[in-house]
Amino acid sequence: MNSQIRIALIDDEQLILEGVKMLLSNEKNISVSLTSNNGPHFLESLEQLQPSDFPDIVLVDVQMQPMNGFELVEILKEKYADLKIIILSSHYKTSILGYMVKLGVSAFLPKNSDRKTFIDAITMVYKNGVFFTSEDHQMLLTYMNSSSKKKTLFEMDDELSEREKEVVKLICQEYTNHEIAEKLFISPRTVESHRQRIVDKIGAKNTVGIVIYAIINNIHPLDKI
Repeated sequence: MNSQIRIALIDDEQLILEGVKMLLSNEKNISVSLTSNNGPHFLESLEQLQPSDFPDIVLVDVQMQPMNGFELVEILKEKYADLKIIILSSHYKTSILGYMVKLGVSAFLPKNSDRKTFIDAITMVYKNGVFFTSEDHQMLLTYMNSSSKKKTLFEMDDELSEREKEVVKLICQEYTNHEIAEKLFISPRTVESHRQRIVDKIGAKNTVGIVIYAIINNIHPLDKI
C-alpha cells in the first residue's frame, strides 16, 4: 500500500467540496488528487489521471445532477472494480443500504458525521476495504434476520461449497491469494478460481461484496470487521 491515501471528491455543492478538501489537507497521510462537481466531468478527469495520482478512495455525494451518485457508482464499479467508494449523503441510507452493498460500496457516511468518524472511515476503508458504524451494524443485523432481504441482496443459483466458504473467511481476514493457498494447501491458481466462482455465485462486484455477503450469511462475524 502507499504511504499516502489518495482521495477523489465529487459533490455538486462547492462549499462541501472545499470544506472536505480543507479538512483532509490537515491529515499528513491523506492527499486529495481530484475534485469535481458532476459525474461526467469526474469520469473524464479520472481517465486523464496519471497512475501515480489515481485515487485509492472516492467520496461520492448521492444527490447530484445531471448524474446522481447511484449512477456514478455503477459506472465506477463497472470500469474500476477495485476502486473503494465511500458514499456521503445528507439523508441516511436505510432504504438504499441493500442496493449500495450489492454494488460493493465500502462505507456510508452522513454529511453531519464528526471529523473523527470521517477520518476513521477513510483509514479503515483503505486498510480493510470496509467501514461500518454502530448504526450500520444494526441495519446489517436486521438484514441477516430477514430471509427475503437476503435473497434480494444476493441472488444465488448455487450455494457456496464448504471450500468456498473457507476461502471467503480468509478473504475477510485480508489474506492474499498466495497466503490463502498456503493455509489451504492448494495452489494460488486454484484460489483465484475459487474466488472467481464465489464472485459469480453471489453476484458481488468486488472483495467488499464478498465481505458483506459473509457478514449477512454468518460466515464471518460482524464484530471482526
